[in-house]
Amino acid sequence: MMDESKSLKRMPVRFITIEEGGQRIDNFLLNYLKHVPKSHIYQLIRKGQVRVNKKRIDASYRLHEQDQLRLPPLYTKESEVKRAPDRLLRVIASQIIYEDNFFIVVNKPAGVAVHGGSGLSFGIIEAVRQIRPQEKHLALAHRLDRETSGCLLMVKKSSILREVHQLLREGGIEKQYFAFLKGPIRFKEKTIEAPLKKFNLQGGERVVRSSSEGKPAKTVFIVEKHFPLGSLVKAKPITGRTHQIRVHAALMKHPIAGDDKYGDKIFNKEIQKKGLKRLFLHSAYLKFTLPSSQQVYEFQSPLMQDLDDFLQKCGK
Repeated sequence: MMDESKSLKRMPVRFITIEEGGQRIDNFLLNYLKHVPKSHIYQLIRKGQVRVNKKRIDASYRLHEQDQLRLPPLYTKESEVKRAPDRLLRVIASQIIYEDNFFIVVNKPAGVAVHGGSGLSFGIIEAVRQIRPQEKHLALAHRLDRETSGCLLMVKKSSILREVHQLLREGGIEKQYFAFLKGPIRFKEKTIEAPLKKFNLQGGERVVRSSSEGKPAKTVFIVEKHFPLGSLVKAKPITGRTHQIRVHAALMKHPIAGDDKYGDKIFNKEIQKKGLKRLFLHSAYLKFTLPSSQQVYEFQSPLMQDLDDFLQKCGK
């Protein structure tokens, strides 16, 4: 008779950054840990093995944005462990542009989610955990939309992750993106300050809109170069709201090329003729000073080849 324990795999400690608050911890875990019995989830909470911001909580605790959730090691069936395809692992491994004892920076390809969920078995973080299995506490420091490419920061230690999240909350991380906006654009530099709020539409789609009830959001746009179809701009998000650059660009009446949620359909068809098949938004630059060491970190990611090819075609 086969030993059932041999078909079980011990998952490492996991750290999750909560992106949107309001949900009870028990409901979150019931959805996130679908393979774990309900009674066991409540037992983990009751015994303090599930922690939020290093503290014990009860099942009625409501999660807040940027909460740090710690999940203890759990056993799951080998058949339920989803591995990223070898091809994706090779691509992600080739796009690691920086690594030290604290950080891993990936030049994220477009079209790949940063983490699993919403019907996806894996994303960038799951792939990197497979590539670096010895890093038991590896976690995302921030997010990029699925169609956005460029610098994606991951952290190896929970203490450093708390520092980075503090910097993010206080605006201590300088971020710069490249975006191609519908033109003509008649300004050299423009700052958009418009509060943003998430809305759930019928069918489950989530959109972000400007609302007086939303959270403060500020983006600086600087024109880098004009083209017949539009302009290449540098976007500097001062705050870090979901879809912030995309929504603020649309509010200026200069939506981002290839944006199928907030963009211009006719404009998108025009840029498709030039070979652009996705959102032209690229995380090009990150810079911050780590408080505990006062070391300055600076990461740069050049434009992906498909974006560069598009600009070359636009310039002809």
